[in-house]
Amino acid sequence: MKPTTLLLLAASGAEAHYRFSKLIVDGVPEAREWGFVRQSKNYQSNAGVTDVNSNDMRCYQMRAGTATATVSAGSRLGFAAMSAVTHFGPVSFYMARVPDGANVNTWEPAGNVWFKVGEISAQAGPDGKLGSTEQNWPAYNQKEVYFNVPKDVPNGKYLVRVESIALHQAQSAGGAQLYINCAQVEIVNGGNGRPGPLVSFPGAYNRNDPGLVWSYYPIRTSYKAPGPAVWQG
Repeated sequence: MKPTTLLLLAASGAEAHYRFSKLIVDGVPEAREWGFVRQSKNYQSNAGVTDVNSNDMRCYQMRAGTATATVSAGSRLGFAAMSAVTHFGPVSFYMARVPDGANVNTWEPAGNVWFKVGEISAQAGPDGKLGSTEQNWPAYNQKEVYFNVPKDVPNGKYLVRVESIALHQAQSAGGAQLYINCAQVEIVNGGNGRPGPLVSFPGAYNRNDPGLVWSYYPIRTSYKAPGPAVWQG
């Protein structure tokens, strides 16, 4: 195979992947990448995480944060995908409270600190079956993904973690690709809720979780994303 052919294959593979490098606050995406979002290891390759036991499951982080967005509890918050969510699968959103006195730019979210705040999962078609199309996966091919910040989340600084699980090669355990990024926010106008259940990354997922394996045949009729229930707050 010619070197030019190899380069074209590598380029097409990178284009099929993606990253969430811009936060969307009040409907406005950041003008530049890696502002409120911590720069991740896939900033060039766009590759996903495949080992759910890796510390990359937290934020897939390469560099410390540089800025923090002010976000109101109860508001709509989103991430821009570069250039789109090009694989089918669920998108989940988690938050972790930065301890008082800790530096939000360098805080490492280890241990049971994460709670799920949103999920864009599968929807069966009119026939009750689940395929691999946009009809079944609302986040598929979207350039932006959103969730509503719980209105009762307490004020403070948080990491907001977006996670897109690509299932196109997940016919066996270990085949799922997870596209993960973390943004830094400060919540204002919050409440007195007690977020939970709290989980850790790594630890929340097992490579054999049903939500990390996908079978094209027989055609499925149900799907549940891995992880805890969404905290309704």
